[in-house]
Amino acid sequence: MALAQEKIYTEEDYYAIPEDIRAELMNGRIYYQAAPSRIHQEILSFLHGSIYNYIHTKKGPCKVYPAPFAVKLFADDDTTVVEPDISVICDPGKLTDRGCTGAPDWIIEIVSPGNPGNDYIRKLNLYLDAGVREYWIVNPGNHTVFVYSLEKATFESISHTFQDNIEVGIFDDFSICLKECTQI
Repeated sequence: MALAQEKIYTEEDYYAIPEDIRAELMNGRIYYQAAPSRIHQEILSFLHGSIYNYIHTKKGPCKVYPAPFAVKLFADDDTTVVEPDISVICDPGKLTDRGCTGAPDWIIEIVSPGNPGNDYIRKLNLYLDAGVREYWIVNPGNHTVFVYSLEKATFESISHTFQDNIEVGIFDDFSICLKECTQI
């Protein structure tokens, strides 16, 4: 007797999901997401505002997008579309009407307590394979930020706390301190 085969979902299936349902498509599997917590949204707003203000002041080509924002990491693969909490794209050619096709330069994920493995394992590997230059994992539960520099010859990871002034690797003169978020 043949075993039942698991359905491989595609970009077409992803875009057929109703807009009020949060989900991501990774390697042909759909992962549904719960609504984010208030603290998650506070941190997201703080980070998005800080990054937006920096980019706006510098008048550079980069753009910052908060979730929900669709990122098709691999142009030739229709089985992976993610929605990072924050995406920074410095190549305007990657931007489409639907979001981004290709690896953003910088991605930030804010850990959800219900599924931390998505951010620490599954997405880390996807982002590494896709060529994301910098990846931050912000954990509101223990006030830590893991910074992964993915563009260097050797994989680098540095751990920070919300009290630290964290340098942004893709920019020469920008750092962020999440200390204000500890008051949340």
